[in-house]
Amino acid sequence: MKDYEILFVIDPTLDGDKKTALIETVKSIINTEGEAGEADVWGERRLAYTIDKKTTGYYVVLPFKAEPELPKELDRRLKINENVMRHIIVCQDEE
Repeated sequence: MKDYEILFVIDPTLDGDKKTALIETVKSIINTEGEAGEADVWGERRLAYTIDKKTTGYYVVLPFKAEPELPKELDRRLKINENVMRHIIVCQDEE
């Protein structure tokens, strides 16, 4: 298993319960074949550029351990989720 980290930006117009549910959904996707760490919620921050006429986003960082196939599936599922504005998955083991 390799160490990964995902940073994703949630639509800031969602209410608090839906944001929490989305974070738990990402954790459950990871926990099917890996181990999700503790989510580091940065909260609402200003975006570097406008996305869908929004200037802020709700940032979350989540470390996890998984086999190399899981980040591909996680990437695919986050791309089709309309509440995730942007995301990036980084492998911590590569130098």
